[in-house]
Amino acid sequence: MQKTMKKMLDFIGIKSIEELFEDIPKEIRRGLNLPEPKEEMEVEEEIKKILEKNKSFFEVLSFLPIIKPHYIPPAVEEIVSREEFYTSYTPYQPEASQGLLQALFEYQSVVCELTGMDAANISMYDAATALGEACLMAERIKGRKKVIIPSNIFWHKKSVLKNYVKGAGIEIIEKKYNEEGLVEIDGGQADAIYIENPNFFGIIDDRYKEILEMKEKNDALLIVGVDPLYLAIFNPPSFYGADIVIGNGYLGNHMNFGGPMLGIFACRKEFVRQMPGKIIGANDEEKLCFSMTLQTREQHIRRGKATSNICSNEALLCISFLAYVSILGRDGLRKIAIKNMENAQYMAKKLEKIGFKLPFKRKFFNEFVSICPMNAKIFNSKLLEKGIESGLIIDEYVRNGILFGVTEMHSKNLIDECIEKMKEVIENDGKI
Repeated sequence: MQKTMKKMLDFIGIKSIEELFEDIPKEIRRGLNLPEPKEEMEVEEEIKKILEKNKSFFEVLSFLPIIKPHYIPPAVEEIVSREEFYTSYTPYQPEASQGLLQALFEYQSVVCELTGMDAANISMYDAATALGEACLMAERIKGRKKVIIPSNIFWHKKSVLKNYVKGAGIEIIEKKYNEEGLVEIDGGQADAIYIENPNFFGIIDDRYKEILEMKEKNDALLIVGVDPLYLAIFNPPSFYGADIVIGNGYLGNHMNFGGPMLGIFACRKEFVRQMPGKIIGANDEEKLCFSMTLQTREQHIRRGKATSNICSNEALLCISFLAYVSILGRDGLRKIAIKNMENAQYMAKKLEKIGFKLPFKRKFFNEFVSICPMNAKIFNSKLLEKGIESGLIIDEYVRNGILFGVTEMHSKNLIDECIEKMKEVIENDGKI
């Protein structure tokens, strides 16, 4: 053993294993706190015990926003489990697989149709990384080192954005929201102005004319964060002047304990050479074929010259997204979107009847904020004891406010049952 070790060290030209780690500061070399080795059967038993803690949506009903339950037709899983598609990686070689390349090309086409943009890539990691990439892209185009965002966006998205633009020296300016829950649209000199529609509070921003005028007045790029299901029944961002569109591409993908997700990324044609990520192109010759295009913007050139250092994508999740949308079709997608909105409105009205108050009077899609009539943390804790995961507490934005997420999976009967349990909590444990 020692001889083998010495032979290996000699081969790579070092005297000890310690030399391999000399670039890592000693104070952070803490080692791994691993348990003692176990037999395979023992490991399986331990994993089973851990997995028993997991609960499905039907075991613990959930009204959390963002990662919400949606019904996914079994045909989607049948398609994505085919061995031709079964990879989480993007095909790096242009000729690797025409079938996979065509599927990803069709995914891009669906995203373009939903967003109204001219071009889309085959995804970023999630909406947060897509936002970071969009702001870097805007800076490359405008060069002003400033981006404007709403103060009311998810904190994890804001954190990722700050880390993304720090190295590029881009300043982030936050705009407040008004009493209607909508961000102020007075703009300012910046590379880009970011808005979300629906926004963090679930509110639909239909100030199309004002948004377009603000963008033109400030000569900034308009980045819009979207929910792809929402786009099945409302105007695409291109309608009010968007230059870049991002979002979480959850369609066709299970909740997966919060991830992975895919980040939608689309833009206008004139900016396509600054767009990060991979693009699949099709030729226009008699024999149709597909290939990766504009690859030299990424890992094939120097890091400092690349448009992005995300050199992969969420290929399998893109296929799920495409399969889901293709199976439902336009009408099916619209029906699901309408059902989401109807169920959310039904839930909001029911909550009002047991003492909740809606702080914002604007139209919302499938998420909304409601102020709890008792301490929200105690309410959520007591409700969880009854087998229901309430919404997300957002004290940072609305005191004692809870952000609820509702989908087609939350039937009226299910909502009625949950409301009864919520009512019990308020009546029996409502002392703050």
